[in-house]
Amino acid sequence: MDILYVIVLVVNIVSALGVIGLVLMQHGKGADMGAAFGSGASGSLFGATGSANFLSRSTAVLATVFFITALTLANLQSSQAKNAGSVMQSNVESTPAGAGAAAVPTDGKTTDTDGASKAKNVPR
Repeated sequence: MDILYVIVLVVNIVSALGVIGLVLMQHGKGADMGAAFGSGASGSLFGATGSANFLSRSTAVLATVFFITALTLANLQSSQAKNAGSVMQSNVESTPAGAGAAAVPTDGKTTDTDGASKAKNVPR
């Protein structure tokens, strides 16, 4: 189960980086007007319109792979054993027994710096 999780995670990361790279390589909508006046797009590897189709399809495929792997990771993570309780409960349980006892008074009163006792403001 751990090997499958690692493989899906690696595929997810690689597809995410691929989507980022392909999106950055694509031209925006404003670049089409410049290509119409001969800005050199026709001399590219894929031709004037071939690069847009290839990059768009590649981006769509990688985005689909990314979403599938993200859903698979969520499904694998949800099927693992869950801890009962909250995150704070595990923090309280890990505190040493003597550390918290001296810091919190049990009578509901606090002691001032001169030794005078005063009641705490407790919300009702």
